[in-house]
Amino acid sequence: MARKPTSSSAGSGDPSSQDEGFEQPGSAQDSGGSAGERSNSDEFESPGGSELGNEEASQEVAEIEAEAGSDLTALKSEIEKQLAGEAAAATEAAAVQSLENSNIVGVGYGSADAAMLSSDACRNLAPGETGLVVFTIEQTSHDELSGQIASIAGTRALSSAPIIQVPVGVVDAYSHRMRMRPAPGGISVGHFRITAGTLGCLVRGNTAPRDRRLMVLSNNHVLANSNDARLGDCISQPGNFDGGRCPADQIAILESFVRINFAGGINYVDCATGWAWPDRVRRELMYLSGSTPRFFRVGAIPKPPAVGMVVGKTGRTTQLKAGRVTAVGVSVNVNFGGGRVAHFRDQMAIVGTTSAGFSAGGDSGSLIWEWRTGLAPVGLLFAGGGGTTFGNRITRVLSALNVRMYN
Repeated sequence: MARKPTSSSAGSGDPSSQDEGFEQPGSAQDSGGSAGERSNSDEFESPGGSELGNEEASQEVAEIEAEAGSDLTALKSEIEKQLAGEAAAATEAAAVQSLENSNIVGVGYGSADAAMLSSDACRNLAPGETGLVVFTIEQTSHDELSGQIASIAGTRALSSAPIIQVPVGVVDAYSHRMRMRPAPGGISVGHFRITAGTLGCLVRGNTAPRDRRLMVLSNNHVLANSNDARLGDCISQPGNFDGGRCPADQIAILESFVRINFAGGINYVDCATGWAWPDRVRRELMYLSGSTPRFFRVGAIPKPPAVGMVVGKTGRTTQLKAGRVTAVGVSVNVNFGGGRVAHFRDQMAIVGTTSAGFSAGGDSGSLIWEWRTGLAPVGLLFAGGGGTTFGNRITRVLSALNVRMYN
């Protein structure tokens, strides 16, 4: 079993952020101060920023596609088009994902371990070879799956295409325990109208006046109620489902969010920020050792996910868990409830390293980081089903929100 993360701040550490001079939510905006009042680290962006990370991520997928070949890439593209159309149709009809529509809910690139190769999950796949990961609602035979793919993309190279089938059930957007001040990452949080999700980590804006704001990072569907929120809305810790109430338990106000397209358009992120009172939050993430909270920090420089990478997350429901990235470049349709389905692309898929799994409902918004020295940020957890978790690339999240890690 993977070891728990450790850092010099574990178990204690100074939780205060007041010495950084952050503004209080709702206070008068200013220009961010003169250059003489700033350190060089605040004036210049460090190498390895979010834009460069996105370029690296795109290069990684391009290399995978070159290895996979044009037939497999074209096959994936046809399935993605079908998924986008189904998401739009499901939302318009206020329907949910079901076998009456299609058994296929997602697709990406990945490879198989020995256990998968020796099972019925794989077809035409050799050890170490890149295959097309097809996420389905229910397990089906290879012939039935091939028939479903053929109905979408024709008969292009189906007889020899390397396919990995992963049943995940209906993929839901996770949105469902203790109050802690200052609040760390990995704990219950939420917009006052939702149940509860997870506070991922702290960030700050890249430009004035947002560079003077200390912000909590999580999902749109956790902090912005899946688009149905207004800037300035109350964000409580814990979330409403866990007893949090506004204004008594308020730690932040809704500051920014990327709208989720429910009309069949392409989504890359499910993310939002809340402008926090600096004395109500802390930069560390937490996990419980027995009943004792332990605290640790993640790295500042994001890293793109890779198939086989061991990652970790700490979240509201399942706490500290390790997992392994099983697919990247994933396109998947996600059910947000109320008849709304959204189509996402360029996601990562993760399974737990133990039978306990990697996540469950309420873990949405958890920061995903590489489980090795440095704990580099990798993704933002937002959905899952059938033992598979899906996450946005953290580089896309930071770029979309124009923020950087604060740790």
